[in-house]
Amino acid sequence: MKKLIFIFGILFAFSGQAQKIAFVDTEKILDKIPEYKSAQETLDELAIQYQKEIEDKQAEVNKLNSSFQADKILLSKTMRLKRKEEIQQVENDLSKIKQNRFGAKGDLFKERQKLIKPIQDKVYNAIQTVAEDGRFAFILDSSSKFAVLYYSDKYDKTEDVLKKLGF
Repeated sequence: MKKLIFIFGILFAFSGQAQKIAFVDTEKILDKIPEYKSAQETLDELAIQYQKEIEDKQAEVNKLNSSFQADKILLSKTMRLKRKEEIQQVENDLSKIKQNRFGAKGDLFKERQKLIKPIQDKVYNAIQTVAEDGRFAFILDSSSKFAVLYYSDKYDKTEDVLKKLGF
């Protein structure tokens, strides 16, 4: 909602002057770029690999918990504490793995930045060139339906951006 209000605020602020506004569909643009598809496939494979690693560690935690519950009655107090600490350590390891793989600064995020960011920068530069060449004050992203309530196809500059990218 804040994004929508912000957009209308900007449009209202410039409404006194004639401003040219266009839109592009970044999803359509990215779908046409083979490097992007390849990068997405690589990231998907990596995510599956990381998820398997987490599932294996979770299975280890489950196995330790079941074993502890089965042996609990037979264990001395010190042995029970030792086994609980062992289980806690494996659970901590699992938590660290999750954070290291899927966290905000995790391996998947870093790989996404390495593979996707250069493509996004290339697309952004092409959009900027189309905007400057066409003297547009704003170019909105129509793939984000939340930000665009209505548009006329005559202002769609997606094909112009694709041409600038060589597609």
